[in-house]
Amino acid sequence: MSNKNICVTLQYDGSRYDGWQRQGNTDNTVQGRLEAMLSKLFSQEIEVNGSGRTDAGVHAEGQVANFHVDTPYGPGKIMELMNQYLPKDIAVTDAKIVDARFHARLNAKSKTYRYRLSTGFVRPVFGRQQVLWCPEDLDLERMREAAELLTGEHDFTSFCGNKHMKKSCVRTVTSITVEEVTTSVGDTEYPEVWITFTGNGFLQNMVRIMVGTLLEVGRGERTPSDMTAILEAKDRERAGAMAPAHGLTLRKVEY
Repeated sequence: MSNKNICVTLQYDGSRYDGWQRQGNTDNTVQGRLEAMLSKLFSQEIEVNGSGRTDAGVHAEGQVANFHVDTPYGPGKIMELMNQYLPKDIAVTDAKIVDARFHARLNAKSKTYRYRLSTGFVRPVFGRQQVLWCPEDLDLERMREAAELLTGEHDFTSFCGNKHMKKSCVRTVTSITVEEVTTSVGDTEYPEVWITFTGNGFLQNMVRIMVGTLLEVGRGERTPSDMTAILEAKDRERAGAMAPAHGLTLRKVEY
């Protein structure tokens, strides 16, 4: 047997989980499920480090995690075993051996999240757990103007859901895009708006609060220039309502 640091890429539907992070009052978290399965599978205590803590109900297409394990198996066999014993709403899409010092969260350089809005008058039935139905006429140009003011390095205290945050709230958001796309199921087309965020890190609830604020701009309830005042206020009460969790997906993590 040899000790290996295994890095895995994960997909999960977060609908029925209480978020990524292990919690003392529930075993129904993605990290908790992974650790319980791996510890039983390899008959040793295994701690899983995720690249970030997705909220309850948030999904992932490219969550990255690592764990140390004493095993003769290679990454291909480990991936096969994990997919055999994981719940059907969690899957490993890649596994590899990495340097012993690699840490999925500490070594992450950037993360990309996408929020999906279904804007047509027909409520989506299939895939509804990954998209927010928002049958409104949104002003996307105004939303893009507002998004531009939120990019760059800022103190994002106003967009942090943790009012008792003691660490720095300064983050760099490198891009926010607002794009129109069309999806289809059978002969029915569904217009969607995708809001995609890339940055070096995001605070608790930060993306969902930014989405809620941008939606208020799109509805004409705020002006794009309000974003500057909101950032400068460093006050959560100045930003918009937090968008529901189920429209948000962690798409990828860069190292």
